[in-house]
Amino acid sequence: MADVSEVLMSVLSTIRVPKPGDRVHKDECALSFASPESEGGLYVCMNSFLGFGSQYVDRHYARSGQRAYLHITRTRKAKKEDDSNSSAGHPPKKKPTRLAIGIEGGFDVEQELYEEDVKVVILPDRQEVTLASLATMPEVVKERVSLSISGIMAADSVSHTLQVQQWDGEVRLESKHAAGLKQLDNGVKIPPSGWRCEVCDLQENIWMNLTDGKVLCGRRYFDGSGGNNHALLHYQETGYPLAVKLGTITPDGADVYSYDEDDMVLDSLLPVHLAHFGIDMMTMEKTERTMTELEIAVNQRVGEWEVIQESGTTLRPLFGPGLTGMKNLGNSCYLNSVMQVLFTIPDFQSKYVANIDKIIDEAPSDPSQDFKTQIAKLGYGLLSGEYSKPAPDPGDENGASEPRGDQIGIAPRMFKALVGRGHPEFSTNRQQDAQEFLLHVINMVERNCRSGPNPSEAFRFLVEERIVCQQSQKAKYTQRVDYIVQLPVPMDQATNTEELQEAERRREEGDTSGPTVRAQIPFTACMAALSEPEILTDFWSSAVQAKTTATKTTRFASFPDHLVIQIKKFTFGLDWVPKKLDVSIDVPDTLDLTALHATGQQPGEELLPEVAPPPLMTPDVEVKAPVLDDSTVSQLCEMGFPMEACRKAVYYTGNTGIDAAMTWIMGHMDDPDFSAPLVLPGCSSGHGTTPTESLSEEHLATIVSMGFSRDQATKALRATSNILDRAVDWIFSHLDDLESMDVSEGGRSAAESEGGRDPPPGPRVRDGPGKYELFAFVSHMGTSTMCGHYVCHIKKDQQWVIFNDQKVCASEKPPKDLGYLYFYRRVAE
Repeated sequence: MADVSEVLMSVLSTIRVPKPGDRVHKDECALSFASPESEGGLYVCMNSFLGFGSQYVDRHYARSGQRAYLHITRTRKAKKEDDSNSSAGHPPKKKPTRLAIGIEGGFDVEQELYEEDVKVVILPDRQEVTLASLATMPEVVKERVSLSISGIMAADSVSHTLQVQQWDGEVRLESKHAAGLKQLDNGVKIPPSGWRCEVCDLQENIWMNLTDGKVLCGRRYFDGSGGNNHALLHYQETGYPLAVKLGTITPDGADVYSYDEDDMVLDSLLPVHLAHFGIDMMTMEKTERTMTELEIAVNQRVGEWEVIQESGTTLRPLFGPGLTGMKNLGNSCYLNSVMQVLFTIPDFQSKYVANIDKIIDEAPSDPSQDFKTQIAKLGYGLLSGEYSKPAPDPGDENGASEPRGDQIGIAPRMFKALVGRGHPEFSTNRQQDAQEFLLHVINMVERNCRSGPNPSEAFRFLVEERIVCQQSQKAKYTQRVDYIVQLPVPMDQATNTEELQEAERRREEGDTSGPTVRAQIPFTACMAALSEPEILTDFWSSAVQAKTTATKTTRFASFPDHLVIQIKKFTFGLDWVPKKLDVSIDVPDTLDLTALHATGQQPGEELLPEVAPPPLMTPDVEVKAPVLDDSTVSQLCEMGFPMEACRKAVYYTGNTGIDAAMTWIMGHMDDPDFSAPLVLPGCSSGHGTTPTESLSEEHLATIVSMGFSRDQATKALRATSNILDRAVDWIFSHLDDLESMDVSEGGRSAAESEGGRDPPPGPRVRDGPGKYELFAFVSHMGTSTMCGHYVCHIKKDQQWVIFNDQKVCASEKPPKDLGYLYFYRRVAE
């Protein structure tokens, strides 16, 4: 075997020092969830800076020819016990005092202590170079290799860079109104205590307006507590922007809210503003919880939290294949819950997990950027059982104690980074809506499965909308593709009205000692709200060539293999403040939707004629471009439809509003000229299509870099008024039309991503009996989609299992009535 220094010299030219902008993957294998803490450690390629576990490093060497790897291993240090430790060896958790993560006083984030060992390994013989032996080697070798090692170890890992390690919800900005706040000389003086709302006499959650000294109650919270919104109503009447929460004033400050800026703010002149109304800030004492303390309390205990997490009982931990926990990467529980459910579905298992070896063999040179590789890696991690092992107990070095439910689990950092890349919400560390994320993943699967098996077909179904003009009794039928059934919550159908009224009466009297009472809504009432005919008052009828009333009925034109139902709990109050409906719904274990199957055109029924409305022209001037309602066009564009299609929809429905335009779009999406420019009678060309119109070279280059030809990129930009985001959406939704065009050299279209050609025209849907059984549901705890926590329950082998991030346990009382997303599978007949 050659001398190791000679071998190192021979590969010296391939060893790089990381530069700014290089992605250094030193925490996670690109093809598995191996990490420096795993058995065998992690091998970081010293040329590409990709990380590989011990089972994949030889494969990378064989494919890339790279021989030099930095081998990183970490071993957990035993935690030192301190005086505050309990007798069981677990330090008691401190209660959070700040609305923050990763900051002193904030919510607890587990910080492990590790000892790290690094050495260079040269493949294929796995010759090792320790830091000590490196010091004895020739200067040129020592310098280059040492710089590379130092650069890799000093670089922020990709996961660290992408993950916000700290979040401080208490950072407040100075209000723009503070410096020049107008205060009325109205003689109002406020006593130092004993405040009551001037409208309803409420004595808690009391705010004083800093302009006129009005003392009024605060907002009503989603659970009915808080106040009666009188301070907010006062702002809406007067426009006076700043208010202070009286019970929070201390010499150090107070809670100040800006209604105009819709946020908690700082007021650097607060002592002066309070003194105007006779309040000496230096003598005040705190008598009420601050908004931060209230939000912390909500994040620790809302009525649902204890129930949904089943935290009142000791749950039995489960381990094994399909029972793998997922680490929370900071508000990533929405992703964890959705992906756990998706990989219980056979289509996702067979597409990604059964083909894991083939997918890895065909992975591109940088697997961390390949969707198929990363989703397959995630699915294998969840189903294999390799990572479903008890997490070591920090206080139990010998592993003698009972398992606590926490697992080693997997941390889906690469997957989260990849699916969130470029997305305004999913790329952040904020909490997200699980339903929106599910649709986002389905969209990514669709884009990456233009041919070959497409697992998202398991959810895809056709909706038939039947619109009947009430004046002519003629009908119009349209079909659209959907993936989720959204059920409204008819609050007026609650079966426990008297209980709710009694709870409201107690709350108004200030009695908060009673149990939480939530509205009980029958599932049948939700289904009725979905299936009942909807009245359209501004429908433009082609039969009578005028606006009239119509009814719209929605039915299933096909039944999917797996049905997803969303309970529309999240809504807006009268003041447009987002709120969540606190409801209990008796969601059934089995469902029969047969009666909701579409019937199509009825015998003897006449259809509405497909004619355009009269041209939109002024009497004396020929209009060369249509006079369109810009706001309706903008609304449709924001939904992702091409600009020209939106303009056509508004034109051909006679500017009669968003509902009519949306109906037109749904009925014409399959038209070959759907996205073609709107051409009016007597006009030679449509808007934005002149041959001389210049397209952004930067936009063209961006689309070409994705593997499309310049001609294809040009066509996409021309069809979407040169708007890049819409052009990218357009090109992926028109791949069938583009396949006849040449693909740029070295690239490939997404339609060829799996080697197939020419998928059948139109959406492919499965159909079968409309009978289903419940097998999973995702629940949300908290006041809105932007905060709180998600968990999921999945039925495995007739046993309900709760997946709460890294905790996987047998469920004792699955809270089926409090779910947000419900997943049903077809019952085989």
